[in-house]
Amino acid sequence: MSDRTRADAVYAALLERQGERWVEPRVERTRRALELLGDPQRTYRVIHVTGTNGKTSTSRIAESIVRAHGLRTGLFTSPHLQRFTERITVDGEPIADAAIADAWDEIAPIVALVDDELEQKDEPPLTFFELLTVLAFVCFADAPVDVAVVEVGMGGSWDATNTADGDVAVFAPIDIDHADKLGDTIGEIATVKAGIIKQGAAAVSAAQTPAATSVLASAARARGASLAVEGEQFGLLDQKLAVGGQLFTLRGLAATYEELYLPLYGAHQGHNAALAIAAVESLIGGGTQAIAADVLADGLGNVTSPGRLQLVGIAPTVIVDSAHNPHGARSLVAALGDSFDFDEWGLVLGAFADKDVAGIVGTLAPAVAHVFATAPESDRAEEPDAVADLVEQTETPVTVHRDLAEAAEAARAWAADSERRAVVIAGSVFLAGEAVVLAEAEDWKSGYRS
Repeated sequence: MSDRTRADAVYAALLERQGERWVEPRVERTRRALELLGDPQRTYRVIHVTGTNGKTSTSRIAESIVRAHGLRTGLFTSPHLQRFTERITVDGEPIADAAIADAWDEIAPIVALVDDELEQKDEPPLTFFELLTVLAFVCFADAPVDVAVVEVGMGGSWDATNTADGDVAVFAPIDIDHADKLGDTIGEIATVKAGIIKQGAAAVSAAQTPAATSVLASAARARGASLAVEGEQFGLLDQKLAVGGQLFTLRGLAATYEELYLPLYGAHQGHNAALAIAAVESLIGGGTQAIAADVLADGLGNVTSPGRLQLVGIAPTVIVDSAHNPHGARSLVAALGDSFDFDEWGLVLGAFADKDVAGIVGTLAPAVAHVFATAPESDRAEEPDAVADLVEQTETPVTVHRDLAEAAEAARAWAADSERRAVVIAGSVFLAGEAVVLAEAEDWKSGYRS
């Protein structure tokens, strides 16, 4: 059996578990599995990242900077765009098929034991995400890595990833999302997310609402942890467009860094980079040692963030973004205006029904000239007609399309009528992944051909 086949079998086995929508505050089950495996998550240092938006980009930037120091890194993010091995990377590359298959074989007896214990308690077995977290931590220990950058799945305190003792707790912007699980207010959500702050650790945070900042400060004090907040202890001093990305000057925790190049679009990515730099300063130098200029340039220069303002097509320009809630949609709207020079945008929009679809549409539709309503290939997807109904309330022109391929074709044809038009595909991480695959298959970077 090939390594690819073995790895695909691992994913198939994971999919038999209760899915990522099934979430309960039960970190103890993941902790039990890891304990029986010898607590692999305690064999390396950890940067633990939570928040509502920007978690993945901040995690990827931090990992790249740590790797530029010559350290071996692990990165755990979710969801994936194309293949599940993207979620677990070692030294910047998706985990090798053989490595993840071997790790699965290693943990299988322990998983069976924990599942049996849960069954005896009349509790459901380990879920997809709980088991994937265990798998990632084992892969990192087997690699082995020096530092793992770990993105929270949902919330913080009871998330499966909180079995790791984060040396640095990182808080991307906190907003309303997953209200049914995390709470109806930003204060309630921040309380759950603050659970990743460990005793005596360091915490760094993006600029937050007063309610969120108050919660984070209180949690840090209670656990004897330090807290550095963007706009107070660190932050951007200057930011401007550059070819393929942006240049910014930053006041970090330990030094001021000038004219840093980041190959990502969007002002929000500059803020994500500032947060990531503060996290790495906290990890490697305790917040008092500056990052060497060549190391920082290398780390930032090699950053990628697939599915985040990713250019996938030219003539017409097509951008893919994973904005899947109102906060992400607001960042996308700002980026379309700040980072690109087009008169009109066509929006290919598909979203999951369990998201705030009205909020996403209400933010994105007024900012574009035409919406091409569609749906991700998932049973969680909102119907395109329902999306279109919401768009019509904004008085933005809209057409309905049965799938992404049809919607993208219509949008690219619309944009090809003028050099001042471009296309953005957004509304769902899964739709973004489909778009990346479709763009590669149809070679959108060779230009539109009717």
